Amino acid sequence: MTDSKNINNPVGMGGGQRKRQSRAERQNNGPHRNLDRQNAAEQKAELVRKMREKAGRAEGAGQADTAGG
Repeated sequence: MTDSKNINNPVGMGGGQRKRQSRAERQNNGPHRNLDRQNAAEQKAELVRKMREKAGRAEGAGQADTAGG
């Protein structure tokens, strides 16, 4: 039996035709990864927003303390 080294050549894969995969898909950069990246970007944006809010409140409280001194 011949073993295929090429994923786009179904010889030796055993069972039917396989979808041709692009180079990006073979490197696990398929369309599903775009959604993962988008979700990660949203989470990061939310985290940055929370950190800025927290820093803004801390700055505001610090300025109020020094102004009263």
